[in-house]
Amino acid sequence: MRDYLKRRDVRARLFWIAVLYVAEGLPFGLFSDVFPVAFREAHAPLSEIGVISLLGLPWTLKFLWAPAIDHFRHHRLWMLGADLLMALALAHLAWDRGTGPEALVAIGFFTVFSSTNDIAIDGYSLELLEVEEMGIGNGLRIGFYRAGMLAAGLVLIASTYVGWRYAYLLAALLLGVDGLVCLRAPRERVRPTVDRQSLGEELVSLSRRPKALALVMALLLGALWLINDTLHWSRSIPHLFVYAIGAAVLVWVTSLVRRDPAIPPSSDGPLFGALLEMTGRPGIAAVFAFIVLYKLGDSAIGFMIKPFWVDRGFSAAQIGTVSVIAGIGLSILGGLIGGYITDRIGIYKALWALGLVQVLPNLGYALCAHLLPRANTAAAIPIDHQILLYSVSALESFAAGLGTAAFLAFLMAIVRKERAATEYALLSSLFAISLRLAGFGSGFGAQDLGYAPYFLLTFLLAFPAYLFLPAAGRMLTTMNTRTGGPAV
Repeated sequence: MRDYLKRRDVRARLFWIAVLYVAEGLPFGLFSDVFPVAFREAHAPLSEIGVISLLGLPWTLKFLWAPAIDHFRHHRLWMLGADLLMALALAHLAWDRGTGPEALVAIGFFTVFSSTNDIAIDGYSLELLEVEEMGIGNGLRIGFYRAGMLAAGLVLIASTYVGWRYAYLLAALLLGVDGLVCLRAPRERVRPTVDRQSLGEELVSLSRRPKALALVMALLLGALWLINDTLHWSRSIPHLFVYAIGAAVLVWVTSLVRRDPAIPPSSDGPLFGALLEMTGRPGIAAVFAFIVLYKLGDSAIGFMIKPFWVDRGFSAAQIGTVSVIAGIGLSILGGLIGGYITDRIGIYKALWALGLVQVLPNLGYALCAHLLPRANTAAAIPIDHQILLYSVSALESFAAGLGTAAFLAFLMAIVRKERAATEYALLSSLFAISLRLAGFGSGFGAQDLGYAPYFLLTFLLAFPAYLFLPAAGRMLTTMNTRTGGPAV
């Protein structure tokens, strides 16, 4: 592996992975760190700032328009266009220098363009990397994505000295440069198109294939659920899901009447073809279950870590320094080392080993919850308690990077390069849903069980995924046989 990484073409590919994921991380850093501060300094009400978080919905729903990028390709042009349009949205914020509906609309467009940029970069990277480079490639993705998020801190610092108008213009300039740099990346490899149907032919095919139509309807209803969970449409449209499910059933019953086995399979279509092809693979249900469960233990504890620190008397400065700043650095290091390990031992073995390592810190947090008393404002936190929690926090950040590197390598290895952007967007959205569910349940679990029992439970939540690991291994072997790559 060391000799392989010395090859000029390999180093060039890894260099561009690093560059592209700085460009992908910067917009999310602006969204999560810069916009809330800018609005609050402009005396926006907290309710308005809360709306900003709702505008992140496009990152969850990006699988809906990922097929367009796979169909038209030219990923670098999508990156350039998305970056320039994000820069234009920031220029509007700089010109307007206000809050309210117009600013929120600008941020809404910003998140749509940012998620489109993510699709293009992910699809391009999946086509660029070879199977044996996916481990270290994902380590670089993790590290440099976070480096891009940290680069957004430059905009925050600049706002202190030059004001928000010029800080926004600086951010717009950075994004414009990002787009031009991405355009300099190597040209996409020429690949034959996989879309053998027009959009109209695909929809006709779907209307006469009940099984395929049922799957598409389930996907669209799931997307509606995600939108409603954020925008709460059902509050203004009573019985929204009754109407939606009723309409879906009506369309599906019509397809039963119109059923025609002679119609070409819809998996050839440009819009839902990737979904139907992927769900038609043998054993894919078990693979989906593995994706949902693999990081469940890690995700379930993540939402409760900072509240635990607060309840044990640690200050915001301590949390920010140790859990956030040092934690980001350690997760970057973990991602790089995890990527190297994945390349050395193979994706399947890395999933097995690093999956266990990533939840070992959960036991450490359970121990901390058992030993550390609740906060007492009259007493200082003993130094041995601080050292214990700091050590567990460091291990948790590092181990999370290890497990994430192996997991992302797996996701990359089971998608077809011809439809990489769409298939990866679908899989990452499936994983995002599991994160949302874990976060929702974690508060109830910690509240009802107490921190120590709940943290122990999150450790046990890691093991159901191993029931489906053999299916994940078979999928790796199947996809690797198609591409003629090395053992995974």
